[in-house]
Amino acid sequence: MDLRNISEATEWFEILQTSTRSQTAMMTRTAGDSTGEKPEAHKKSDQVLPVLRGRLTGEVGQEKVRLKKGDILLIPAGMPHGFTNVARRPAVTFNVYAARTGAGSYGDGVPLNFG
Repeated sequence: MDLRNISEATEWFEILQTSTRSQTAMMTRTAGDSTGEKPEAHKKSDQVLPVLRGRLTGEVGQEKVRLKKGDILLIPAGMPHGFTNVARRPAVTFNVYAARTGAGSYGDGVPLNFG
């Protein structure tokens, strides 16, 4: 087990935890800051991006997106993406990167059972 608290993150992007199939990180962007000059993509992992505070605009693939506190975005593996803070206050996200296990599966590849 690896227990961390998100308040431990002090950098603009900080990895909190890493396992063989997943990773967590915090990202904080100040007013007008972007995640980079060009979009990035994570070849082998999906990214789950809940917005904890603030607002972001960006692109995911060819689509434009506007995110606000409470939104959660799932970015498929290999999809280019980038974001900019469009508010006056910091924007904060909690990022989960997870290795793909196949459609309709959870964790170790065992099919999900919604019944």
